[in-house]
Amino acid sequence: MKRPPIRILELSGTHESIGHEHGKTFADEIRAYTKDRIKLVSSGLWSGGSISETEVLELAESMLPAHQKFDEDLHAEMLALASAAGISPAEAVIVGGFTDFVDAVRASIGAETPGELQEDDCTSMIIPDSRADGSGYLAQTWDMHDTATDHVLLLKITPTDQPASLIFTTVGCLGQLGMNNAGVAVGINNLTCLDGKCGVTWTSVVRGMLKAERSTDALNVLLEADLAGAHNYLIFDSSGDGYNIEAMPSVRPVNTLGADPLVHTNHTIQSESSDVQADRDASLLENSVRRLEKAQKILEEGTVDSDRLMTLTRDPEAICQTAKEPYFIESSGAAIMRPATQDFWACWGRPAENEYQRVDWLHG
Repeated sequence: MKRPPIRILELSGTHESIGHEHGKTFADEIRAYTKDRIKLVSSGLWSGGSISETEVLELAESMLPAHQKFDEDLHAEMLALASAAGISPAEAVIVGGFTDFVDAVRASIGAETPGELQEDDCTSMIIPDSRADGSGYLAQTWDMHDTATDHVLLLKITPTDQPASLIFTTVGCLGQLGMNNAGVAVGINNLTCLDGKCGVTWTSVVRGMLKAERSTDALNVLLEADLAGAHNYLIFDSSGDGYNIEAMPSVRPVNTLGADPLVHTNHTIQSESSDVQADRDASLLENSVRRLEKAQKILEEGTVDSDRLMTLTRDPEAICQTAKEPYFIESSGAAIMRPATQDFWACWGRPAENEYQRVDWLHG
């Protein structure tokens, strides 16, 4: 589907004012999106077992203290967003950190991972400086159930006394991936775990990492977080330091960027994290392996620039996904970030059908 340029919302001031403006601007859309997410959980399509909406909200509410403990500022922003949008704080946990939340739900009710689980299936990569004319990249598609694509949004955030950030996200969500003006970029892939718990969800963790001024500091934020669920995180900064972390609530193996690109999809590579990875449907696992191998092959040799990365994300054979039965997963958007030069390109919708937009820090 052909889409317009990505929507951009510029926010500045305290975290409370940032959250309030976000929630107020997209209130109707956030409420509708929240309703859809709660239905997905309670139906068992994602959680693996039937659970009432009351129980869903009680579990989400029990996770609020972990969010507050992780970062008071971001917790205040989430509460202000919820109030302005007309949803409860518990509902804000669900709409903002959905895939981690369902990890916690499955652990809470002792459910099997459902075979029809509709995972978000991002393809992410870090290109080292040595392969990119001295200034490397962090790039990825953001793939999800196609109902999420309509809600894609880019936030330009300038919090008081903290680095400004460009955040690729969806309405009602603090942040899913992005780059700050201190030169730190963060990307993700969803993983599915057996050790989910009541903790802080990944979107707050991404935003917390983007307060950092170096990749090592962002790494420490992740390693110290009391995680609710599983995600793979990629971190890259303007000095060329990069990491890939398969972060489960109980284990977090770290892979340091070397001379070759780091590429990751939606299955674990490290044995430590594989021990607590939930089983995935065979076709989804095959898709993840195929995307990983195709991206690695495209990046095998030669200099990598933004055009090459745009072409990679548009690959029709594996990487740029089209919604189809039974999972309806599609590439809902993509981002390419170059921390050393502060370049940021964003695409709304399938990259094969839509244009990338270079996003300026000051004006959309």
